[in-house]
Amino acid sequence: MNVRVFATEQEAAVACAAHVAAAVREKPSLVLGLPSGRSPLNVYRELVALHQRGELDLSQASSFNLDEFLGLPPDDPGSFRAYMERHLFQHVNLAPERIHFLDGSAERAEQECARYDAQLAAVGGLDLLLLGIGSNGHVAFNEPGESLQAASHRERLSRETRQSAASSFGDDVSRVPLAALTLGMGALLQARRVILLAFGANKAAAVTALVRGPITTHYPASFLQLHRDAEVWVDLVAGRGLETSL
Repeated sequence: MNVRVFATEQEAAVACAAHVAAAVREKPSLVLGLPSGRSPLNVYRELVALHQRGELDLSQASSFNLDEFLGLPPDDPGSFRAYMERHLFQHVNLAPERIHFLDGSAERAEQECARYDAQLAAVGGLDLLLLGIGSNGHVAFNEPGESLQAASHRERLSRETRQSAASSFGDDVSRVPLAALTLGMGALLQARRVILLAFGANKAAAVTALVRGPITTHYPASFLQLHRDAEVWVDLVAGRGLETSL
């Protein structure tokens, strides 16, 4: 696992967007795995800017988002689908039929997860996966526990995770759904390339545990240590617990 430390979050975002654009130029049909939350926001702004300057063409690319809150329809303002529409999809030329999302309002969660895994398998898996990390080490919505699931599944969210999501629900943690649908660890670890983004002081301990800690189901992100092509991109504050040689 390689670690890249940037002076600022914005510097990392510019570099990440440029990396995505280069990957799309090399393979126009690139399959992207996309996260929601705070960490990728500046990356999405930079991707929009590249597209507006004519430097990013996503017309042949596909996207698979990593997770969605259970019980929320796509047009709910708190849904990750609505988040992605606001911050990326409305501003670039990803074809609607190439945008893939778990449906949090599906009547049968298990069938919805199976459908999603089948769609991802049909395109050959993820070429480039962008990830965030939770303060408890979760990736996508794969929470710490005695075991991890390889396939997409319904996941009960920890209180810690729900608290971090409360800003999207009027800072009221009681309004944050108790569960979510998420890609499993199998799809994440089978991605051909992974870039995990972590910024700010509140992610410093998580980054240190990811890079230096043991591989354990109680810290799902630690399994990225096994990935053949994974990088961790941090700002100076998030990377303060790491040796400069990393």
